[in-house]
Amino acid sequence: MDRAFKQKMIAICNNKIEKKGANVGLSFYAFFENKNENPELLMEVAEWWIKTNKLDHFEKALKIKKMIED
Repeated sequence: MDRAFKQKMIAICNNKIEKKGANVGLSFYAFFENKNENPELLMEVAEWWIKTNKLDHFEKALKIKKMIED
């Protein structure tokens, strides 16, 4: 994933945490609009989420944010 998209993911995590608290969970779909305008990027993030990191469908936003920042 490119740096700009990682920054977008962090911003979305921060927004969710701010609005719903530290225990908020999200899926990789949270980083995309309802309209699939970039299927290649969606598949790249899905592979990172599911295949590379073996994450559950919903994970804590804090966990995802930390993974991206590291």
